[in-house]
Amino acid sequence: MEATAMASSPHSLFLQNPVRHSLLKPNPTTMTIFNVNQLRPRKPLSISCVTQTQDRELIHTQNQEEADRVFNFAAGPANLPLNVLKKSQSELVNWRGSGMSVMEMSHRGKEFKSIIEKAEADLRTLLGIPENYAVLFLQGGATTQFAAIPLNLCKPDDPVDYLVTGSWGDKAFKEAPKYCKPKVIWSGKSEKYTNIPAFDTLNQNPDAKYLHICANETIHGVEFKDYPTPRNATGILIADMSSNFCSKPVDVSKFGIIYAGAQKNIAPSGVTVVIIRKDLIGNAQEITPVMLEYKIHADNNSLYNTPPCWPIYISGLVFEDLLEQGGLAEVEKKNKRKGELLYNAIDESKGFYRCPVEKSVRSLMNVPFTLEKSDLEAEFIKEAAKEKMVQLKGHRSVGGMRASIYNAMPLAGVEKLVAFMKDFQARHA
Repeated sequence: MEATAMASSPHSLFLQNPVRHSLLKPNPTTMTIFNVNQLRPRKPLSISCVTQTQDRELIHTQNQEEADRVFNFAAGPANLPLNVLKKSQSELVNWRGSGMSVMEMSHRGKEFKSIIEKAEADLRTLLGIPENYAVLFLQGGATTQFAAIPLNLCKPDDPVDYLVTGSWGDKAFKEAPKYCKPKVIWSGKSEKYTNIPAFDTLNQNPDAKYLHICANETIHGVEFKDYPTPRNATGILIADMSSNFCSKPVDVSKFGIIYAGAQKNIAPSGVTVVIIRKDLIGNAQEITPVMLEYKIHADNNSLYNTPPCWPIYISGLVFEDLLEQGGLAEVEKKNKRKGELLYNAIDESKGFYRCPVEKSVRSLMNVPFTLEKSDLEAEFIKEAAKEKMVQLKGHRSVGGMRASIYNAMPLAGVEKLVAFMKDFQARHA
C-alpha cells in the first residue's frame, strides 16, 4: 500500500527518478537494499522553531546582561549610554564591513578618517561651534592642558587671571607660573569651595591675557550657570569643561578655548577635546613640546601621531546619541530633572542629608552630600553597593558621599538612589 501510494504521488521519488522502472521490479537484491520509508520524501526542516528559540535565548541573555549592570555613580571614568556600548560591541570585531576593529585600523586610512571627521561634524552641530574655531582630539587628559594653554597663548611675562572655585581650578593655576605670570583673582578655598562670587566683584587685571575658570568642579560640585567676561578687551575666557561637557547648550563664541577630558560625559579615558578660536593658534613659546603645540595638531587634523582611536570612535557614537535625543537642550532638561529629584531628597531630609554647596551654583553633574551622623556614611555606601549602586564614596580630599549623575545616568538610577536614601533615613534617623 505504501509503495502504491508513493508511486502515484506526484511528489514521489519514483516519479522523479528516471530509473524508477528498474526500482519497481521484484528484484530480491534490490528489495533487501531499499526501504520504502527511506524513499518517502523528507519533510523540510522547520527553521522557524529554531530561530524563535534562538531569539528568545538572545533576548534572555540581553535582559540578563542589563539586569547584571549596576548604577555607576563614579566621577570618572563614568558610565556610558547602554546603546552606545551595545553598538560598539556589535562593531568590535568587524567595523561596518571593513574586516577589522577600530582598534586595529590605521589612523591614516579612509575608515578612521571617516570616523574622526564625523565625530567632529556631529560635535560642531551639537554645540553650534562656529567655523572660526578648530576642534582638536588630543591626549594627556585635561591636566595636560594646564601647561599647554599658557605655553600656546602667553609669553613668559604675560599676566593671566585665574578664578578658583575648586580643586581643579587650583591645580590649573599651580601649573601656570612655569610659563607665565598668573594671579588668583578669587578663591573659594577658605569657604571649602561651596560658592562662586558675583562677577562684578572680581578684581581682574586689565592686561590679563586670559581669564581661566573650571566650569564644573567635579570634586566639590560647584557649577557656573553663567560666565564672566574678561576685563581686558582683547583678553579671552578659557574654561575647563571636563565634567559638564555636552550636558547643556553653551555659547562657544564667548570663549577663546574650551577643553574637556572625555571620561566624564562622552567616552572612556584617553581623549581630550580642545575647541580653540583659530586666531589663537600659532603663537606658542619656543620651549613648547611638539605634542603640546596646537598648531601642529590643527595643521594635521588631530592626526600628527597615532591618536586615541577607540575613545574618539566612542565619542562619535555618543555625539550621535545626543543628537538623536534632540540635542543638548533636551539633554539639559533630563539633567535638570535628575538634579532636582536628588537635591530635593537632600533638602527635604530635615538635615539627615546635607549638601554644602550654595543652591544657586549646585552642579547638575556631581552632587556631594554628607550625613548628619558621619559614622553612618560607611554603612550607607556599603548598603547602597548591595543594592547595585556603586562609587558613591566622596573624593578622598573631602569625604562624605558624591553622586555623579552625568548624561548617561538614567532617571531610574537617580530614582532608585533617592528611594534608598529615604529608606536608609527611616531606619537610622
